[in-house]
Amino acid sequence: MLVPLYQAKAEFFRMLGHPVRIRVLELLQDGPMPVRDLLAEIEIEPAALSQQLAVLRRSGIVTSTRVRSTVVYELAGGDVAELMRAARRILTELLAGQNELLAELRESEGAAK
Repeated sequence: MLVPLYQAKAEFFRMLGHPVRIRVLELLQDGPMPVRDLLAEIEIEPAALSQQLAVLRRSGIVTSTRVRSTVVYELAGGDVAELMRAARRILTELLAGQNELLAELRESEGAAK
């Protein structure tokens, strides 16, 4: 049975719904990184990072290669980096809108006094 596209999209975004996974994807935008560097940047327990990397790897959004004793992760495609940039743009616009609303509320509060 085929999964409707909207359901597949929801599952994709649910998979992205963890702060560590998002941070990993942000870091990998700059290029491949060994696990030790990811650990240094994210500062979580190795087992926790390993679990989140496994989710990303199973989803196909990142790939891993072993270079001797070092495992290196990278984004599976450029679209993921574009998605991260788009999310940043959307959040920036949303927060700017919230700041404008807050300023209006403060102005109206001052006028009401």
